[in-house]
Amino acid sequence: MSQSSTINSKGQLITNDGVPLKESLSKSLRQTKIRSFLLILVPLLFVLILFVSPIASLLSRSIDDTLINQVFPETFSQYEAWEDKSVLPSEKMFASVINDIRNTHKLPDGRGKLLLGKSGTRMNYEYSGWRSLLKKTVKEAIKVDKKSKEVVKPYIWEAPFKDKMIKKDKKWGKVETWQSLGAMKDPYTMGYYLNAVDLRYDANKNIIEKKEYLKIFKTIWMRTLKVSLMVTIFCLILAYPVSYLLATLPMRTSNILMICVLMPFWTSLLVRIVAWMIMLQQNGVVNDTLLTILPCFEGIVNIPFFGETNIDLCFGEEDRIPMMYNFTGTIIVMTQVLLPFMILPIYSVMKGIPPSYMKAAQNLGATPTWAFIRVYIPQSVPGIGAGCILVFIVAIGYYITPELVGGKDGQMIGNFVAREMQKTLNWGLGAAIGAILLAAVLTLYWVYDRLIGIDNLKMG
Repeated sequence: MSQSSTINSKGQLITNDGVPLKESLSKSLRQTKIRSFLLILVPLLFVLILFVSPIASLLSRSIDDTLINQVFPETFSQYEAWEDKSVLPSEKMFASVINDIRNTHKLPDGRGKLLLGKSGTRMNYEYSGWRSLLKKTVKEAIKVDKKSKEVVKPYIWEAPFKDKMIKKDKKWGKVETWQSLGAMKDPYTMGYYLNAVDLRYDANKNIIEKKEYLKIFKTIWMRTLKVSLMVTIFCLILAYPVSYLLATLPMRTSNILMICVLMPFWTSLLVRIVAWMIMLQQNGVVNDTLLTILPCFEGIVNIPFFGETNIDLCFGEEDRIPMMYNFTGTIIVMTQVLLPFMILPIYSVMKGIPPSYMKAAQNLGATPTWAFIRVYIPQSVPGIGAGCILVFIVAIGYYITPELVGGKDGQMIGNFVAREMQKTLNWGLGAAIGAILLAAVLTLYWVYDRLIGIDNLKMG
């Protein structure tokens, strides 16, 4: 093809079909981008639906307090006008509560009753007794004819309301009842997060500490951190020599040992925990074994360097070690459950370390121990980091094992998230605790990246 046939009058290169080359390339690039986008569209939707949306819902629930404002708009308006919050509010505020109850109750399709019930539950989180108080007040303020299912008029309660409400229930005459509204007056609140660290709002929206007998979460957070760190350390101590054996032993022996490592994954977690419960209980296998191998001994023995010494050792029935439904049981079982998550990353890194490095160090005069410390261990650090971060992240949110074997002293923060979500139905507090856990995990990743580098993280 001649040069004149590939260049048009404007000096542009053209293709065989007469389209300028630049335009053709742009079209091809655009089609490539569209195809690439369509290829990642499904995974992107998968991530958005299964990961981003739940996290967004979690964060929104942890600060959402719009329900109360929908049910009691007039009450909160009067609350803003309540100047001296050390004394009971005026008649207007008492009347606004009744008006808000009646207006909400009038909503169609039973929506009003549902909102009043939910609002009572929400208010009870801030001040114990609000739910029963609101339920009783709704029952008295709204009288419904059994036949017609319509509200009876005139209402039994008519203005003035203050004295009547206090006479009906003494809680209306307590300043603390009305002060608790201050924590709920804003549509969006940080109260759930404050509650998760044993803080709260006062009547003036100032942050104060909870009463001593109500403080539980700081203890639980510290226990969760302690358990997670101890389990991570114990897993590392046990996993490192096992991983070294897996990486250095002959293939046949290594495969048998690997089967033993992977066997817990082939067994139900519940079955494993029940097996540990049988072994660790007061009359379990562990205590019976200790009772057998540690018989009682009393007498005077001659010990080198110490001379004659009176020995009084006895492991009897009264000396059985409590290892169930306590902190100790939680540590033991969680260490066994999470041990494979530490072994596998370390093993995968050790498998890639050439044995010649150790031999070279020894040829240069290093002892086997010194060569192991200076040459082998530094190369296994990425696996150690990956195993530690994996075990710690899983451990910090664990709740199945502590629930079954932890008892009162072994409960972790995950158990309280489950309790708030399933039993007390305080989804705001549960979401706040979950958000704090998420922040802790992200912080851990940031610290790891700063100290070791996320690029050195190896899982396999």
